[in-house]
Amino acid sequence: MSVLFLVLLGMSSCVTTKNVPYFQDISPAERSALASSAKFTEPTIQPDDILSISVFAIDATTGVPVNQLATQNLITTQLTATGQQQAIAGFLVDKNGEIELSGVGKIKLNGMTTAAAAEVIRDKAKAIYKDPNVQVRYANFKVTVLGEVLRPSTYVIPNEKVTVLDALGMAGDMTIYGKRENVLLVRDNNGQKEFARLNLNSSSLFNSPYYYLKQNDVLYIEPNKAKAASLNSARTQTFAIVGSALSVLIILLTRI
Repeated sequence: MSVLFLVLLGMSSCVTTKNVPYFQDISPAERSALASSAKFTEPTIQPDDILSISVFAIDATTGVPVNQLATQNLITTQLTATGQQQAIAGFLVDKNGEIELSGVGKIKLNGMTTAAAAEVIRDKAKAIYKDPNVQVRYANFKVTVLGEVLRPSTYVIPNEKVTVLDALGMAGDMTIYGKRENVLLVRDNNGQKEFARLNLNSSSLFNSPYYYLKQNDVLYIEPNKAKAASLNSARTQTFAIVGSALSVLIILLTRI
């Protein structure tokens, strides 16, 4: 039994140290020269997105400063990485891809970037406000990281330019048991599920079209063989302890 335990322990040590480092194909001399990476494509606004919209201006009729941000409502609650409920304030994009701003009315933003949406809102707001300054951001841009990471959870991010490495960093990085060469990414693409496999042991990740994450992306880190070996060794230890206890009990019973 002890021999089996040592064999399993040896297998675990071998597997966990072999594939742990990221980007193994980059030599120290090449790291500073790796300048090219995947092109970032700005996400576009879709139904059910929640937008944080600020309109700073002077009311043309009253001369009073206006801050449209103050009229935003609490739309929903989001579970944070600490397990707490966090309220999200913003404007919900309806099923028609529209939002409704007080005093401005309904504005269709579906398929636009946040920069383009800000320009459209600014043009609409000029009818009632003097020199409006508009800022648009996602209030519920989120990604989910599951599997062999320190803190698996759904993360709401104030920045829409997020990479795979950013998401792993927020989740506390992979555990020693994470399969770095076969990370699964699940993406909702126009109602269809899209799947991609990423190899974090290779520098090819930087040129992958999936290097930058999109709204509602899910990363799943599979356990490697070392995880199975560690579970087997733990079971082996448990069986050995139970077996020894039963042996002692049988011996005691036979001597009574």
